[in-house]
Amino acid sequence: MKLGSLSATTADDRDAGANTLVSQPINPIALAPRPTDIDETGLSENLLLDLLLKTLNLHGASSVPALCNHLALSGGVIKGLIEIGKSKSLIENTSRNLQGEIRFDISHIGSIQAEKAMLKSGYIGVAPVPIKQYHKVCRAQSNRSEPVTEKVFNQAFAGVNFADDLVENVGPALNSSKPILIYGLPGTGKSFFCRQLNKIFGDNVLIPNAIEVNNEIIQVFDPEIHQSVESKPDQQSLLKLDSGHDPRWVLCKRPLVVTGGELHLDMLETKFDANSRTYRAPLQVKANNGILLLDDLGRQKVSPKELFNRWIIPLEERRDFLSLISGLHFEVPFELMMLFSTNLDPSELIDDAFLRRLGYKIPFAPMDQNQYSQVWYQACDEFGINCPETDFNYLIENLHRKYNKAFLPCYPRDLLSIMGDQMAFKTLERQVSQELLDFAWKSYFV
Repeated sequence: MKLGSLSATTADDRDAGANTLVSQPINPIALAPRPTDIDETGLSENLLLDLLLKTLNLHGASSVPALCNHLALSGGVIKGLIEIGKSKSLIENTSRNLQGEIRFDISHIGSIQAEKAMLKSGYIGVAPVPIKQYHKVCRAQSNRSEPVTEKVFNQAFAGVNFADDLVENVGPALNSSKPILIYGLPGTGKSFFCRQLNKIFGDNVLIPNAIEVNNEIIQVFDPEIHQSVESKPDQQSLLKLDSGHDPRWVLCKRPLVVTGGELHLDMLETKFDANSRTYRAPLQVKANNGILLLDDLGRQKVSPKELFNRWIIPLEERRDFLSLISGLHFEVPFELMMLFSTNLDPSELIDDAFLRRLGYKIPFAPMDQNQYSQVWYQACDEFGINCPETDFNYLIENLHRKYNKAFLPCYPRDLLSIMGDQMAFKTLERQVSQELLDFAWKSYFV
């Protein structure tokens, strides 16, 4: 059974995590408490000391609060590292700043040590969290923990027009924890629908700035993907331990990662930049505790078969295996919802064995006239354009039916946008007319 396509009145896709509906809100402080000493960071003394030396080498003489800010570590941890550095003649006291705080600087020996550390890893910034803790927090924040109900679904998609059977087909798929394949004609609302699903799993999650694996640091937080919902803590709050979660983690909306025709297999592996000597996490790690949407399946340079071969273990076992340039392999959680969307015939993309692994295959079809009418007049309200019934009927009979164009939810906004441009240019009243419909139609369709 094909589903009618959908459209919506709302809109910024990056705000798709605004409503908390399914998952229970996490307690960041309980999940990631602030470490009070070096041992509680879960990191080695050498890694932290190297990171401190590289920070001092970059920023120069700094106070304890400033170093807390740079490394997102508490004053107790920073002071402990400074004492270790001073005992090894790597760090020394300098003058006080205007606030009367003692500043610490790197010694000549410390500068040599920092340069050696830079040759091993060029990462300078917030201290990482150990991979073991990353596993624990990811599992605790899984969006699989609470079932999606019909009520929750309808709440999340309030203001969106779709066929009645959409709820009956998509709702159970969201509870399956299996990947979902959505397919159908271009313009039927597939991508829009996928991008809105974070409204259902709308609570906030902790994302690490970076993770540590075998003393190597991999950057995870990506400001292009991860939307922080908290203000950056000030130096004094970082210095103390009386409030807040471990600031090495950032409280964010559940991530939505979208990739399309540009996807290639290298993007699914740990990326090492030889020039900066730093690692970056792959797409699926950045999407953990959120949604990974592979749009336009079949349009990539890599074949769908190769992509699915890469996903077999992660999709079935909820874990993935990555590697460092040293050859070390390590495990990361695969706690995300995987969505595939395509305009092509799925049977021509992948064989039956892979289709079975996908679990749910949901086709999207064009709207019926009644649904299309609702979307049309919704769009009219958005654009502030009046449309008499006679002109809407003209659109249906003299344009859609005459030229055999299906009722797709993308058309109303696009056609009304063109008419709005013409109205502004000709200083016309904001009302649809047959002449404007003809103009928009000829401008839109080739």
